[in-house]
Amino acid sequence: MKVYKFGGASINSIDRIKNIGQIIRSEAGEKRLIVISAMGKTTNALESVITAFFDGRKDDAIKLFEQVKDNHLNTLKYLTVVNWQAAENQLKDFFTEVEWLLHDKPVRSYDYYYDQVVCCGELLSTAMMSHYLAESGIPNKWIDVRDILRTDDNFRDAAIDWAFTEKKIQETVRPLFDEYDVVITQGFIGSTDENESTTLGREGSDYTAAIFANLLPAKSVTIWKDVDAVMSADPKQYPQATIISALSFTEVIEMAYYGAQVIHPKTIKPLQNKNIPLYVKSFLDPSLPGTVISKDLPKNLPPIIVHKQNQVLIQFKSKDFSFVEDKPVEQLHELFNQVKIKPNLSQNTAISLLCCFDDHAEKIDQLAAEASLIFDVELEKNLTLLTIRHYNQEIITELTNKKQIVLEQKTPQTVQMLMR
Repeated sequence: MKVYKFGGASINSIDRIKNIGQIIRSEAGEKRLIVISAMGKTTNALESVITAFFDGRKDDAIKLFEQVKDNHLNTLKYLTVVNWQAAENQLKDFFTEVEWLLHDKPVRSYDYYYDQVVCCGELLSTAMMSHYLAESGIPNKWIDVRDILRTDDNFRDAAIDWAFTEKKIQETVRPLFDEYDVVITQGFIGSTDENESTTLGREGSDYTAAIFANLLPAKSVTIWKDVDAVMSADPKQYPQATIISALSFTEVIEMAYYGAQVIHPKTIKPLQNKNIPLYVKSFLDPSLPGTVISKDLPKNLPPIIVHKQNQVLIQFKSKDFSFVEDKPVEQLHELFNQVKIKPNLSQNTAISLLCCFDDHAEKIDQLAAEASLIFDVELEKNLTLLTIRHYNQEIITELTNKKQIVLEQKTPQTVQMLMR
């Protein structure tokens, strides 16, 4: 039993959808649960629908949703012939779920409506893929993950009810593999005990794959991306970036903590708990070995580089030159929680606290305004935060050439430098 996850980029065209079919066909006879995201830019398009609806622009919301409908129905025509009518009927059922909501007026929170509408993207893409595979001679079973993954009602960042979800997987998903080699479901979404749709937050589709892998259990998870493997840096920023063939769970969590766009830590934990390896492979060239992430600790890793642009340095300085510890720092961290912002780097001096943040303008303005009631606040924008894991002096010199280092922290494994 394996779990495969395909993201939106892997199914953003007819050719790529057919390519996924080839990947699935290449391992005929292997039991696989396939987790699929919304197609291409569908989530962005549905977000526009929600914004118009919540702003009271009902006609605009309906027109924007018509574009989503037309895009999927037109794509479906190129994927199915025999199964076209059944596939169209299934898509229309999902359209209706959204349309009845759009004809009403918003009376609940934005986040609630976000989840009810956005979940449509994954339902549409998986239904299309299931019908295409069936017509291509790959029998499969489509399931609505909202019947399986029970969550709380923290819309847009829902938490899994593990006990209920495990019971449903054992009762309803595992038996399907007695009849089918391929079971297809959605990433990113779940539902409450009142059958209200929810989403699982950042990197939710990867997390869905990890949940199923943990509870089935699976022998591996493969996340299919448009890159050859995990790289030592973003090749667009650092052309010398190299492929990393193996990483440990711990290393990936460290990389993600410092801002690398690898795998979110919440995806790693369910796999780490059951020692299930995670493969990152290219859907553009499945023959490439990719990267394996497991409990094993690889040796001689190259320097791993993370650049974060658009950083803001804020200095919170004591107004009366007393020590910035205990109560003032507690107040400041409470303020971080209220504003929902986390420092990427922080450093204490005797009378001040220096913190580096992503430049989310509204949050930075709110933080600076409210903190100024307690501290003297100084702010500098347009900085870059450079993090290097497994650094050496040569790479530090190369990457900081002609830069002015504003703040630096160093451990035996990691160096972070805030630069202007």
